[in-house]
Amino acid sequence: MAASTNPDFEVVRRNKVYEEVARQIERLILKKLKPGDKLPAERELAEMLKVSRGSIRDAIRSLELLGLVEPRQGTGTIVRATTVDTPLANALKRRKESVSELLDFRKMLEPPLAARAATHASPEEIAEMEAILLRQEEKHKQGEPATAEDAEFHYNVALASGNSVVLKVIDILMDLLRETRARSLQVEGRSQKSLDGHWRILGAIKRRDSDTARAAMLRHIEDVEEIVLEHF
Repeated sequence: MAASTNPDFEVVRRNKVYEEVARQIERLILKKLKPGDKLPAERELAEMLKVSRGSIRDAIRSLELLGLVEPRQGTGTIVRATTVDTPLANALKRRKESVSELLDFRKMLEPPLAARAATHASPEEIAEMEAILLRQEEKHKQGEPATAEDAEFHYNVALASGNSVVLKVIDILMDLLRETRARSLQVEGRSQKSLDGHWRILGAIKRRDSDTARAAMLRHIEDVEEIVLEHF
């Protein structure tokens, strides 16, 4: 079975193009294809993802090294059967462990930042956070992903803490969590839960209630952790 429809993919706009291409093909394989199924042709993938055929070839080679696909002469690229001992299974296990550690780090970092924002945020910063959540709410109502708004809200909470060093750490953290955030926001019910959590955090910040802001942020990240690790 070959996938050939655009809804399975997003247009790629990142620097390391082949890595993003590999992630999207891997996601397609894990969600829709079975061992023995054939991947779409290079030209078809390149057209759907709006990248060069060279990037497609590099991505497929990286998936081949993981043991996820194999090229067959005269047939094309075929999805391989995976077991607990394959490089792919080991790579997925390592990735899940890495995501778990990142979420654990968020629980160490972000609740104190929310508490600090409750005492340091200016009226303008609070207004900006509210504007972000209104955009997120509108996208949720339209059934659109609000990945950017989700990340932007957390960044602005950190910004309101008034510490420039923290912002550098948050920048790195947001980048590391980009794929996890996009994946988790597609899980049914996650978008609404995220929005509700954000409003609780902002409400505590507006009331200048640092203890409640800290607790609301921790609860929010624990909700995310439960969804991400369950559906990884």
